[in-house]
Amino acid sequence: MMPRNKLRKLLREGKPTIGTHYSCTWANLVEIVGNSQQFDYAEFTGQYGPYTLHDLEHLARACEITGMDAMIKIDQEPRTHIATRAIQAGFTVMLFADCRTAEDVRRCVQSVKLIPQGGINGVQYGRVMGYGIVRGQPVTLADYAKFIDEIVIAIMIETESLVDEIENALSVPGIDMVQFGPSDFSVSIGRPGEGYKNAQITEAMERSYQAAKRKGIRIRAECSVEDMQRWMDLGCRDFCIGSDTATISAWAQNTGKAIREKLREANLL
Repeated sequence: MMPRNKLRKLLREGKPTIGTHYSCTWANLVEIVGNSQQFDYAEFTGQYGPYTLHDLEHLARACEITGMDAMIKIDQEPRTHIATRAIQAGFTVMLFADCRTAEDVRRCVQSVKLIPQGGINGVQYGRVMGYGIVRGQPVTLADYAKFIDEIVIAIMIETESLVDEIENALSVPGIDMVQFGPSDFSVSIGRPGEGYKNAQITEAMERSYQAAKRKGIRIRAECSVEDMQRWMDLGCRDFCIGSDTATISAWAQNTGKAIREKLREANLL
């Protein structure tokens, strides 16, 4: 049996979705997250660290055995190569970063879809197809086509040029979800780091999300648990919260500080 797409089912049923981020390529870490049974998917932030094609297979496998979908955040280039290799590894959700134009968005979708849907993919007898046989049974091309068709496609909106073309960009068939990126957007307008305190950035986010909702595209937020209500008020039902690096950083800061405080109390520092 090929990987099932839990996220697609939740989207089809109109239910909320919950994910978390990781950048470490140790597959056991993904298993730990999946064993919590609290997340629908885990997002490998491949844009932020080194990895190999072998890592993608291990990470996808760890998601599968713990019942999560595997998402990958994909660089601007070489997006087509990364997307096709992630699909063959078993990833079921693609998040494309750094789109500049509506044509960029079209090419992102194209890199996922099969030829009859306007895509570029044919058949590759890789891991996702069990190399032709799964549990003793042949994998049919119909099975493969259904798997590809179920892949969830998400687009980051994080440049001024893309917001200028947002209606055309979100008219590209095949987009399931969008997320606004205030940090990169702030850089694209020459106001790095200002975030939502900048009215232009807030306006661009709201414009993008309103366009998405008109076209029936889900909106996703990266935020803290405490800030979820703000996004739910905007109609967001899809959240990706937390990361391995942020968790480790906070632990190191807080625990290290507490240890040193104990040593000071004992006059050892």
